[in-house]
Amino acid sequence: MWLLEKILRQVIRQGRLVITDYDGRTYDFGDRAEEPISIRLTDKGAAMHIARHPDLGAGECYMDGRLVVDPPHDIRDMILLVMRNAGRKGLKPPNPFRKSLDFVAAKLDGINLRTKASKNVVHHYDLTRRFYELFLDEGRFYTMAYYRDPANSLERAQLDKLALIAAKLHIRPGQGAGMRILDIGCGWGGLALYLNRHYGCEVLGVSLAPDQVKFANERAEAAGVADKVRFELRDYRDVQDKFDRITSVGMIEHVGALHYGEYFAKTNELLADDGVMLTHTIGRARGRGTTDKWTRKYIFPGGYIPAMSELVFAMERTGWEVGDVEVLRYHYAHTLAEWYRRACQHEREIVELYDERLFRMWQFYLAGAEQSFIAGGMVNFHLQSVKNREALPMTRDYIAQEAARLMAADEAPEWHLARQAEAAE
Repeated sequence: MWLLEKILRQVIRQGRLVITDYDGRTYDFGDRAEEPISIRLTDKGAAMHIARHPDLGAGECYMDGRLVVDPPHDIRDMILLVMRNAGRKGLKPPNPFRKSLDFVAAKLDGINLRTKASKNVVHHYDLTRRFYELFLDEGRFYTMAYYRDPANSLERAQLDKLALIAAKLHIRPGQGAGMRILDIGCGWGGLALYLNRHYGCEVLGVSLAPDQVKFANERAEAAGVADKVRFELRDYRDVQDKFDRITSVGMIEHVGALHYGEYFAKTNELLADDGVMLTHTIGRARGRGTTDKWTRKYIFPGGYIPAMSELVFAMERTGWEVGDVEVLRYHYAHTLAEWYRRACQHEREIVELYDERLFRMWQFYLAGAEQSFIAGGMVNFHLQSVKNREALPMTRDYIAQEAARLMAADEAPEWHLARQAEAAE
C-alpha cells in the first residue's frame, strides 16, 4: 500500500477518499471536512497493481471485485473524484520513459488494416442487441446527443443531434428525393432512416459490425423503405460510385491516426464535386495524444481520438476544404451520465446476459468516459468539408434555420412520449 499511498497523497486535495486495505488498515486522503468516498481493497496485491499500472490497475481491480466502492457512493463517484484531482495543475508529470513506451504501443495498436479493423469493430459492437437496448435511447444512437437544455431527455437530445447533422448537409427543400447519401459506420441505421424520412433521399450505410447491419436492414424493412435505405457489411474502402452527401458519425475514432490520409482520400473520391461531407467525432481539445491502455485493451482496440490538427492536416493533403467547424464541449458528458444511469438501472438484466465482470467493466468505461468530457480535455467536433466552396451558402445561417425546422417537425414523436412516460413511472 505504501506506493499507492504516496501517489494519492500527492493527487487527492479536493474532496475526500478513504481506502480500507485488505488487512483492515484505513488510509484517509484529501479534505477531512468533506463526506468521504470509501473504497475497500479485498486482496494483498490490489494496491500495488493499481499503483504500478495506473492506466490499467484501478479498472481491472474494479472489474475483478478486488476494488469495492461502499454505498451510498459507486464507481462513478470515485472516478470523478480521482480524475478531477488528477487534472490539477502542478502535479508531477508522468515518467517520460514509460510515456514514450506507451506512445509507441498506442501507435502500433492504431494500425488498422482490413482484417484487424473488422476484428476491432466486432470486439465492441457484437454484444447482444438486448444489451444496448438496456441503456441507449429508443432510436439506438450510440454517439453524443445534443443537449440544447441539459434537462432534456436523452431521446429529445438524440433527435436534436440528428437535426443538427442533417442541417449541416445542406439539403435544400425538394432536392433530397434525387440524392444519394453514404453513411460510413452506420450504426443501427437511425441516421440513414432519419435522412430518408425527412428528405426522401436514398441512403447506403456501411459498417463492419454484422449484427448492426442485420438490425438496420430489419428497421428499413419494417419502415417500408428498404428500396431506398439499405445497409451493407462492407469496409468503406471497398465502396465505389459517387454520392451527393457523406456522413460519418462516431466512425473516425476507429480509423486510426496512421490511416487518416487514406480515409479522407477515399471519401473525397466518393463525393460528387458539389457535395458536402459531415464528420462527427470525439476530439482532443489539447492536441494529439494516445488512447489509455485500459480502453485499448477492453473497450476499443485500435481506437484513437483525434485532435483537430490531425484531421484538418489530413483533409488539406487530400483535396478537401473545410466548410464549417463546431466544437461541442459538454454534450457527451450529459449523454454518458444518462447511459450510466440507465445501465445501472438494468444491472440485473446485464448480469443475466453476461456476468458481473462485464457489467462492472461497462460501468467503469461509461463513468471514465464521462469524466474525460468534464475534466479530461475531450470534446466533440463537427467538421463540414467540401470539394468546391461554392457548394455552401455565404453565411452559416442556413444551419440554424434548417435545424430548427427539423427539431420542430420531430417535437413529439410517439416513441419519445412513451419513453418519457416510462421514465416518470
